[in-house]
Amino acid sequence: MAHKRLAGLTAGTVMVAAALLPQLAHATTGVDAAAGHATTSGSAHGGHRTVVIYRVPTRHPRTDAERLVDSGYDLLEKRQGNSLFVSGDTSTATGLRRLGFSPAVATTLTEAIPSSAAVPHAVGNTYDGGYHTVTAQYSHLDDTASQHPGLAKVVTYGQSWLKQQGKGGRDLKAICITKIQAGDCALSPNSAKPRFFLMSQIHARELTTGEMSWRWIDALTSRYSKDSAITKLMDTTEMWVVPDANPDGVDMVAAGGDNPVLQRKNADDAHGSRCGVSAYSQIGVDLNRNAGTHWGASGTSDASCDQTYGGPAGDSEVENTALEKLFRELFPAVRTGTGDTDPAPSTAKGMMITMHSDAGMVLFPWEYDASVHTGNDTALRALAAHMASLTGYQYGQAGEILYNASGGTDDWTYDKLGLASFTIEIGDSDGRGCDGFTPAYSCQDSYFWPKIEPALLYAAQHAAAPYTATSATHP
Repeated sequence: MAHKRLAGLTAGTVMVAAALLPQLAHATTGVDAAAGHATTSGSAHGGHRTVVIYRVPTRHPRTDAERLVDSGYDLLEKRQGNSLFVSGDTSTATGLRRLGFSPAVATTLTEAIPSSAAVPHAVGNTYDGGYHTVTAQYSHLDDTASQHPGLAKVVTYGQSWLKQQGKGGRDLKAICITKIQAGDCALSPNSAKPRFFLMSQIHARELTTGEMSWRWIDALTSRYSKDSAITKLMDTTEMWVVPDANPDGVDMVAAGGDNPVLQRKNADDAHGSRCGVSAYSQIGVDLNRNAGTHWGASGTSDASCDQTYGGPAGDSEVENTALEKLFRELFPAVRTGTGDTDPAPSTAKGMMITMHSDAGMVLFPWEYDASVHTGNDTALRALAAHMASLTGYQYGQAGEILYNASGGTDDWTYDKLGLASFTIEIGDSDGRGCDGFTPAYSCQDSYFWPKIEPALLYAAQHAAAPYTATSATHP
């Protein structure tokens, strides 16, 4: 879903900086060469467009997922049994049938259509019922550090693509949360305390993930000295949080107001600036296919307008290189072997979770190929199994329960650093009406946070010795 929609903004919602307009206003027609679909506005009406999510039954989910990605479809990180899910418009069903699939409409969404009108710089703190803008997230980090100077410190670790291009954009920010002692929160891998790292919204349209980071920050700081488990954790462990790993993309999402733009990728249009206006084609690079571990191996596209476009090369994107630099500054490289089955030592410390939505899964390396297991598979599987038991989610390598996907954050942090790494795909596993990228904001407190908080607490408590976990079997 490309360059969308600056019409229909409501009061109090973010308005994306004018620098984004060149990328949001290329409303072209014709044919998207990757997917062979018309790139007109499809089922657009007035100032908005209807996006259709299709359930696609398959006989062979792994290979059929590759076919869908290779054909340019927006394949979602969601799977139910042998059914995959594709985002598109009313014309998408025809193309899926030509490939031999029998799609059925699962749900529909509404998003704003692009406008060429000038748009002022970002204002407001919330959109679509309460979701927090980048401005609000960054103010929250600063306010937390100001209100809890002995517990939190904000770090700027880089700049977004738009900011590096001089087109507005954002700094890249993280927060360190712990009972700060001398030497804590330093950018050095030789920390006295183990570290737990949480990140969200590397896929900008996955709104729930940023809200979980917000609540995690508040839980740690507000309950210190009041909750024994939180207090012990804060006294012994550093918690690092990156709430918006793709802030340019989140700005584009929030530009839709009450009909968020479903921008998945970053704002880098250097490799394809005229992607057409469709529900499956957008500018940018998929940051979760761009990391330089097994880059381009599976579940990714080399067509620049596709949702899973991995970029021109591994680690080509500034958001990723800045994040990877931060990882190297925080965690030592303890996995000395270069083979896929070479383990990190059992004494390794630290853990990383990157949050996505909305599959309802706990995933771990290797995500690029489920037929290959890491040298720490038993421990990773055991930790994932316990987090899955707390959330009610499935667990496994991506290709075991979803589909293979290369160039992801967790494969990179495990490969380069030996860091115990996981993806939590937040989802509605109970049929509560909280599925999709933009569930009702009330779902955040009533449904998602009670599931996610125990899993994050469990993971952080095991950051000191993650590879000592045992007892899990292959699905």
